Amino acid sequence: MDALRDGFPQGADGTDVDPVGDPFLRTRFVAPARPTTFLRRERLAARLGQASRTPLTVVEGCAGAGKTLLVADWAGRLDPPVAWLTLDPAIRTPDMFWAHFRRALCLGGAPVPSTTGPPAPAGPLVDHALLSRLAAELDGRDRPVTVVIDEFDRANTPEIARQLAFVLRHGGPGLRLVLITRTEPLLPLHRYRVAGEMTEIRDAELAFTAQEAATLLRLHGLDLPTRAVGALVERTRGWAAGLRLCALAALLSPDDPEVYLKEFEAGRSTIADFLLAEVLERQPPRTQDLLLRVSVLDWFRPGLADALTGRRDAAPILAALVRANAFVEDFGPTGYRLHPLFREILLAHLRRRSPGLERQLHRRAAQWLWRSGMLPEALAHGAAAGDGTFVAEALVHDLAIGRLFTGPCPAGLTKLFTGPEAERAGPATNLVRAACELSRHDLARGLEHLRHAEEQLASGARDGAAARLGCALLEATAGRLTGSAHQAEEAARAASALLRSVPAVLLDQHPELWALLQTQLGSSRLWAGRLDEARAALDEVCRGPGAAATALPRRESSEYLALIDYLEGWPGRAEHRIRAAAAEAGRSGLPRSAESGTVEESGTVEPGSAGPGAVEPESAGPGPLEPESAESEAVEPGPAASGIGQAVLAAVAVERGETDRARTLLDRMPDAAAPDPVTAAGRHLARAHLLLAQGRPRAALDVVERIIPADEESPWARAHAALVVSAVRLAEGRPDAAVEALRAVPGDQPACLVGAARAHLAAGDRATALRLLDGLPGPGRTGPAVTVRAALVRAQAAKLAGDLPAVHRLLDRALRQAEPEGLRRPFLEAGPWLAPFLATASPWTRTDGRPAPAPVRDGDTAGPDTGAGPPVEPLSERERDVLRRLARTMSTEDIAADLYVSVNTVKTHLKSAYRKLSVHRRNDAVRRARDLGLL
Repeated sequence: MDALRDGFPQGADGTDVDPVGDPFLRTRFVAPARPTTFLRRERLAARLGQASRTPLTVVEGCAGAGKTLLVADWAGRLDPPVAWLTLDPAIRTPDMFWAHFRRALCLGGAPVPSTTGPPAPAGPLVDHALLSRLAAELDGRDRPVTVVIDEFDRANTPEIARQLAFVLRHGGPGLRLVLITRTEPLLPLHRYRVAGEMTEIRDAELAFTAQEAATLLRLHGLDLPTRAVGALVERTRGWAAGLRLCALAALLSPDDPEVYLKEFEAGRSTIADFLLAEVLERQPPRTQDLLLRVSVLDWFRPGLADALTGRRDAAPILAALVRANAFVEDFGPTGYRLHPLFREILLAHLRRRSPGLERQLHRRAAQWLWRSGMLPEALAHGAAAGDGTFVAEALVHDLAIGRLFTGPCPAGLTKLFTGPEAERAGPATNLVRAACELSRHDLARGLEHLRHAEEQLASGARDGAAARLGCALLEATAGRLTGSAHQAEEAARAASALLRSVPAVLLDQHPELWALLQTQLGSSRLWAGRLDEARAALDEVCRGPGAAATALPRRESSEYLALIDYLEGWPGRAEHRIRAAAAEAGRSGLPRSAESGTVEESGTVEPGSAGPGAVEPESAGPGPLEPESAESEAVEPGPAASGIGQAVLAAVAVERGETDRARTLLDRMPDAAAPDPVTAAGRHLARAHLLLAQGRPRAALDVVERIIPADEESPWARAHAALVVSAVRLAEGRPDAAVEALRAVPGDQPACLVGAARAHLAAGDRATALRLLDGLPGPGRTGPAVTVRAALVRAQAAKLAGDLPAVHRLLDRALRQAEPEGLRRPFLEAGPWLAPFLATASPWTRTDGRPAPAPVRDGDTAGPDTGAGPPVEPLSERERDVLRRLARTMSTEDIAADLYVSVNTVKTHLKSAYRKLSVHRRNDAVRRARDLGLL
C-alpha cells in the first residue's frame, strides 16, 4: 500500500484496497436484485417516500422480514446519486467502516476528494479531521446523496454510531441516510423523532397483511381460499421469509398446497434451516439454552424462564433478544412470547437434541406456576409432563375439581387418569378419576372411583376438608345423574358443613364449586317434583357471580328454570330464559345450544385457556399460557350443557304450531343418551308432543313409554307422560281410556288437571270436568298454556249446555291469553267443534292499537297472521338482503359474513325489519315477507 488514488490505498497490483489490505468487494456496494415474485407493498413504499424529506430513515425488523428488498426496490427508483453499502462481520472497526462508506459514495456517483482520507491506521481511533472534512464535503453538495447501509446491526458499536451521528448532523441537506438493521441503532434517535426528522418502519409494519399475503402467494402460483391465507398469516405472523418459504415448499410438495400449508411441520422445513442459522446459532450458548427451554411455554416471565434454566440471567437475555428483533416479543407486564414458528422450530430442535428434557421442563414450569398462584397454567403443564399425581393434588387442594365439569381442561389431562398406571392412586387421584368419569356421565366407573376415595379418606388419609368437599360435590353429581334427590340433599348438607373448614380465599377463587353443588341439588329437586325448592336453588346459581368459571352451571340452571316455567304453563317465559342463557353462553365462550330471538345458533366457540398469562405472582396479564405436548397444542373443551334448553324450546315451538322448527331443534340434539333423568324426560315430552301435533299418536305413545333409569320416580314426568297417553286415547276415540290414563295422577299438576277435565268432558261427564277445572290454582300461579286450555274446555262445556254467550266470552278470554304467547296448539287440539265459533269470533285489539291476528282453525298449518296490510314503511334494500338470508335459515353471524358487515349491523337491520313488518320473531318476519311478495 505505497500509493494513494482518490484517497484510497493501492495494493501491489494497483487496485484500491481497504485498511487491512484486502480489495473492496463489489457485492458490498450493490443492492440485491428483486426476484420475479417480489411484491411491492404500496403502504410501505409510501412510508419510504417520506425519506427524501428527512435526513434519517430507519428500517428495523427481524431476519427475513423483507427489509432489504423493500429498500432496494425503493432506492432503485430514486434519482442518483444513491450509494449502497452492505456490512458484514469484517467491517466492524471504524477504519473499515469509513473506508467502505467513502467507497460506497464513490461508486454511487458522489465521489469525495482525496483530501478527506484515508482513515488513520489506528483502528477505532479515526482521525476526527477526516469526519469533519467528509461532513463538510457532503454539506456542500448541490444535490443530496442517499446512502443506504444494510445490516447496520453488524457495526452498531457506540464509537461508530457516535461518528456516524456526527457526520449525519453536520452533513446537512447533502446526506440522506437510510439504515437497515435488526436492532435499534445507537444513534440519538430521540432527537430526530422530536424534530420530526426521521422516517421509521418497524417490525410490526413489515408484517404482511392477509390481503398482501394472498397477492404474494398468487405471485408464487398459489391461489388459496381466504380462510387458508388467514391461517397461514396467523401462524407466520405475516413474516415475509416464512410466507415465501412456505409457498415454495407447498409448490414442491406432492400434497395439495392448501393441505400442506395447514399441516406442515415447521421443525422439518426450510424455515427451520433459516431460523436456526440466522437466529439461534448467532446467539451465545447461554442464550441458545434459554431459547430452547422456554420453547415449551407460550407466555413467560423472566422468573419462570429462570426456573427452567436453573440460572438467574433470563431478564437481561430476554431484553437483549427483544432489542435484536430475535423473534422474541415483549408484552410489558404480561411477559414475553416467542414467535409461533420460531417456537415450533425450537421445540422440535429441543426434542431432537434432548429427548427426555421436555417433560422435565413442563414439570418445573408446573411447580413454579402453582407456587405463584396460577393454577390453570400449572395444571396444563402438569398434564403435559404426564404428572397425574401433581395434577390431582393441585386440583383437590385448590378446590378446583369443579373445573373438570365446567372446563376447559388442558390437553391430555383426562388421559392421565386412565390406564393401569393409575391403580396405585391416592384419594386425590381417585377423586379426579371419579370426576372425569362423571363429567362424561359414566356413572358406574365414576362411583367406583368415588367409593375408593371415600374409603381412603375414612381410613385416615390426610387430604383434609378440601378432599372431603370434593367428595360431597361428586356425591351431589351422582344424585343428579341417578335421579336421587335424597343423595343430592345429603351431599349438599355435608358440603355446607365443610365449607367452614376451607380457606375463604379458595372459595372466592373457585365460585364454580358452590354453583355446581346448587345446580346438582336444583336438578335433583326438580326431578323429585319439588319445583319451588328446585327454583330456589337454581335461582341462587343464576344470581351468583358472573365469572367465566360459573358460566356452565348458570346456563344449566337457567335451562332447568325454563323447564319449570314450561311445566307451569309459561312458554314465553321459558323461551326468554333460554334466549338470555344462550346470549350469556356466547359471551362466555360456551357452545350455544339454542336458537332464539337475536341469539342465533352457531358453531361451538373454541374455548381458550382461562385466566391470566404466566406472570409473576404480583402481576396479571391477558395472555394464556398453553403448554405444548408432543400430542397436542390445544385445550380440551369443557363439557356442554345438558341440552334440556333445546328440548324446552322444541316444546315451546310445538305450542306455537311451529312443528318444523321443533323438529329441527330436536334433530339437532346429540344422539347420545341424556346425561340425567330430567333431560331425558324433557326430551321425551317434547318429542311426544311434536308427534301428537304431527298426527302420529302411536309414535308419541312409544316415546313416553320408554323407561328412564332413575333411583326415584318423578311425579311430573309420570304425570306428563300420562297426559300424552290420555291425548292418544282421545285421538283413538276412547275417552274412557283417556280418563283412566290420568286417574292416578296427583292433583298438583295443573296441566294434567285440565287434561283430565277434557277427557271427562269427552266421556260425557260434564260435572266432573268442571269440578276439576275449579281445582286449578288461582290467577298468576298457572301460565297461559294451561289457562287457555282450561278456558277452551269450559267453552266446550258451555256449548254442550247451550250457553252460547258463555262460549263466546270464554273463547274471547282464551284468544286474549294466547295472543301474547303466540299459542296455536291449544286451539288445534280442541277439536272440530271450535271452528264455527272462531269464524265468528269478535276481533280484539292489541295494546298498541293494531288489529289482532285472526285465530287459527283446526287443520290450519300456517303460522299465525302477524298483521294486516303492507309494512308501516317500505323496507330498505339492505333489510331485504338480510331477510333473504334469514329465509335460508342463516344465522346472524353467517349473514354478517356474507354481507361483509358486523353482527351488530345485521341485528339493527333485523330490528328495523321486524318493526316495519309488525312482527317479533324471525319465523314470523320471513312468513310475513313472503305473504307480501317481498321474498
